Amino acid sequence: MATETTLCELCQCAEAYNFHHFIPRTLHSNKWFKRRFTRQEMQQGMEVCKACHSAIHDLIPDEKELGRNYNTREKLLDHPQLQGFVRWKRQKARNKRKRKRDDF
Repeated sequence: MATETTLCELCQCAEAYNFHHFIPRTLHSNKWFKRRFTRQEMQQGMEVCKACHSAIHDLIPDEKELGRNYNTREKLLDHPQLQGFVRWKRQKARNKRKRKRDDF
């Protein structure tokens, strides 16, 4: 019986093992966020691979900035440095697949 693999919703090239909350959980009790987002909206996020999850938090270390300005997949992908990381990661995966095909 084969299990279906969930791919990272950012790079689409690695298996997703982490759930990234668009609004960091540490901010769910913050008044600014409670006034602007429903409880359901604060639970939203996406499945990402470990490398992309680390990149998100490394490139946007301020959790308030992350929650206020990058609270959707589209907004995250608009971040110039994260966009560059995702592009690099996709290219790396493409090259790896090409090398595998060439080996056969």
